[in-house]
Amino acid sequence: MKKKIVGLLTLGFTIILSGCSQWIDQGESVTAVGSSALQPLVETVAEEFQQDRPGQFVNVQGGGSGTGLSQVQSGAVDIGNSDMFAEEKSGVDASQLVDHRVAVIGITPIVNQDIGVDELSKDELKEIFLGKITNWKEVGGNDQEIVILNRASGSGTRDTFEKWILDDENPIASQEQDSSGMVRQIVSDTPGAISYIAFSYVTDDVDVLAIDGVQPTDENVTTNDWPIWSYEHMYTKGEPTGLTKEFLDYTLSDDVQKNLVGQLGYIPVSQMKVERDANGDIVE
Repeated sequence: MKKKIVGLLTLGFTIILSGCSQWIDQGESVTAVGSSALQPLVETVAEEFQQDRPGQFVNVQGGGSGTGLSQVQSGAVDIGNSDMFAEEKSGVDASQLVDHRVAVIGITPIVNQDIGVDELSKDELKEIFLGKITNWKEVGGNDQEIVILNRASGSGTRDTFEKWILDDENPIASQEQDSSGMVRQIVSDTPGAISYIAFSYVTDDVDVLAIDGVQPTDENVTTNDWPIWSYEHMYTKGEPTGLTKEFLDYTLSDDVQKNLVGQLGYIPVSQMKVERDANGDIVE
């Protein structure tokens, strides 16, 4: 009798597991990797996208724009999130990739709130990151040593900042961080600290800096009066299909573009009054 019961239980578990296996096999997933500046938008869109799609998942990870571009080109992920054009990344064959521009992001220098400075010239900001200005009193601030914090190599945010502020010169060696959120936290906690993050990561515990009298605002980005900005790209290897295409179409839908994009600190591409190419030139 016991053997019969054990046999029936075993059969029952086998049927249940078989059913679970079939459900798992029917599930679909998309993996998007790369830009930490774009990550909050993609994560939020993914959460909404999945709500009415049981068994379909969008996995979103950071790692930086360079990682996103390299992994999507190799076929390791479905989508490579990037703050830079694929043409700007060494070792990436842009001809293999399809660009989906989902937003624009402004990037601003941020500082610890006790430095006593709220504006710099572009030249002053450049000289700070090149190590030529080392104390805030040299630019009208408090007698406080400047502590520089950079994003890690491969970051699209760093690439954009260096392109428009450092004129592609190499910054002085300093602490580096992969995460935009961690950069903000360290600047907030460290006397004399300066770095740069996307507008979407700015919070009340750090101060932003105007540059040559221009404030880091969405409106100034749309006119290019604030030049430190980039497109937010979601690259695919070839034209997207299946769930990847559905997710990208949803991200580019009017509902997302007119609501979520602005709410999360990004700028819809449709609001831009200028267009830039991969070289940074204004397209007429």
